[in-house]
Amino acid sequence: MIKFETLNELCLMITNDGGYDYIFAKKGAFIAGECNGAKNFKFTKVLLGPEENAGRAFLGQLARRFTGENLPLMKAEFSGRCITYYANEQQHVVVYQLQNGETISVESENILAFSKDCKYGVRFIGQGVISQKGLATSTLTGRGPEAYVAVLVDGNPLVISNIQTKNTMEVDPDAVVCWIGDDPSIKFDVNWRNFIGQSSGESYMFEWSPNSLATVIIQPCERTSGIDISMDGRNTGNRPSSQERAGLF
Repeated sequence: MIKFETLNELCLMITNDGGYDYIFAKKGAFIAGECNGAKNFKFTKVLLGPEENAGRAFLGQLARRFTGENLPLMKAEFSGRCITYYANEQQHVVVYQLQNGETISVESENILAFSKDCKYGVRFIGQGVISQKGLATSTLTGRGPEAYVAVLVDGNPLVISNIQTKNTMEVDPDAVVCWIGDDPSIKFDVNWRNFIGQSSGESYMFEWSPNSLATVIIQPCERTSGIDISMDGRNTGNRPSSQERAGLF
């Protein structure tokens, strides 16, 4: 039996109660482990992907490279009672247990680990043409009783949901870590100011309407990338966000 738990906010603790089992984790994320008796866990690099079928793994690898959803993984195998610990650059860790058939959509860079009861895939969402991560998102779907996912967040996570309230939610795509539920639509706010470098910096948003219900995990740190080509440059000296890189500066 496998169990995922968050430890001290910044670490993932995985407990294997006995017998053979395995999980997938971000390559190099292991930081410590303890066993009853001799060491009974080992790590191997995942060459193609976590798909069980070799052909699917190869196609999955091609899809990840094409969409930018690269996923450098290692396989952690356990052959007895043990506890192992994982972390990544002091990022906060959030653990979620998926119900059977439930899917989480997550940026590949935010995946820390997932159990074998999760089916991994890459799904095209269509509105990602101008988002940093392109046209696709990584997905993990529960297919058993121990479907655990651990995601990484820069800073303390913010969790919002409109499942009960039926509210409209708008979220900066550069701050989204993952969501469970319906996919968002994309909303633009572009006018003449964008083309002279005087935009608000919030030119487009992911939106969940009262008819698209989801729970969203957000990080208080926006991803940055690209080259600044606006007329007046950047006052902060930071790299522009993907919205600006996409030409909505």
